[in-house]
Amino acid sequence: MIHEEGRLLMTPGPTALPPDVREAMSRPISNPDVEVGFTAQYRSILEKLAAVYGTDDEVLVLGGEGILGLEASVASLIAPGEEVLCLANGLYGEGFADFVEMHGGEPVLHRVPSGTAFEVEAVASLVEERDFAAATMVHCETPTGVLNDLAEVLGLLRDAGVLTVVDAVSSLAGTAVSVDRIDVCLGASQKCLSSPPGLTTLSVSDRAWDEIDATEQHTFYTSLEPWRGIDLEGDEAVLLPYTHLVSNLYALEASLDRFLEEGRERVFERHEDVAELCRARGREIGLEPFPPSESACSPTVTAFAVDGRAVEIQGRLEREHDVVVATGLGDLADDVVRVGHMGYNADRERVERTMDALEAVVGS
Repeated sequence: MIHEEGRLLMTPGPTALPPDVREAMSRPISNPDVEVGFTAQYRSILEKLAAVYGTDDEVLVLGGEGILGLEASVASLIAPGEEVLCLANGLYGEGFADFVEMHGGEPVLHRVPSGTAFEVEAVASLVEERDFAAATMVHCETPTGVLNDLAEVLGLLRDAGVLTVVDAVSSLAGTAVSVDRIDVCLGASQKCLSSPPGLTTLSVSDRAWDEIDATEQHTFYTSLEPWRGIDLEGDEAVLLPYTHLVSNLYALEASLDRFLEEGRERVFERHEDVAELCRARGREIGLEPFPPSESACSPTVTAFAVDGRAVEIQGRLEREHDVVVATGLGDLADDVVRVGHMGYNADRERVERTMDALEAVVGS
């Protein structure tokens, strides 16, 4: 890989951008509403995105940071008064409940401790007791570096006829995601795809579209409904629901090309490799990953427990070593340091430099 001199951005999104992605973003602007050639390119981007997702479901790209997908999925699927099961073992899992309430639904929050797996039996009991319109959950809880194994729970919910919405923003394109069991699977440009912030990606199942069609829409920008049935088959200029972020789309296509050229299995192996390196180096300097179970650690981000030193460590890393990492969020804001090793940053040289700097700061 080509490495820039100087500053090293190792946060869990946004990530550093590969040179070819930056170059793609600098291309002359197209006007999708009037330029014939854009339709074919946009169709190609969606085909490549579907290949990265590994799905035959329809895929969408919305103009907005990844959080747009979380709200839009709730706004599009949930009617006022409907109950939604919100599975949470972290900050973002709990955040889904806020969106449900905001759009008139009734969240039923099933909370378990961070790093603890969701028990299928407990979820099954809730599903038997209540009539849920949908269930929400997070694959990778970025604030704590936890990767949730959702396969069994997703299978249970599908068998029960409950629509599933999964925040895979920090895992998609970095590790395997059970997209075939998910009705709405959410991603974002600035994480494992190493594209600029600004685009939300989604896969939407036929079941989800049926529900979206049946739900009265009270929003526009945070609704998926306007994206339903856009004709991209011909070569005529296409009228999208709003002016898309064309430069971001160019960058996204370059990122998708990088993923597809390297190949899914190799990409996932690379992420596992650097994650193991990051955790091993951390333990060597006396830092333990925040989730104690190795199987719960994400291959895209590692959170180290630092007991009240996170802000100090973050500041010194940037000032003294030109390495930028993230602290924790919420109650863990000063107790966790997070190293993002996703996408372009899933690279041994970058992780080694980051951990060398962390060792120098922690050991002094």
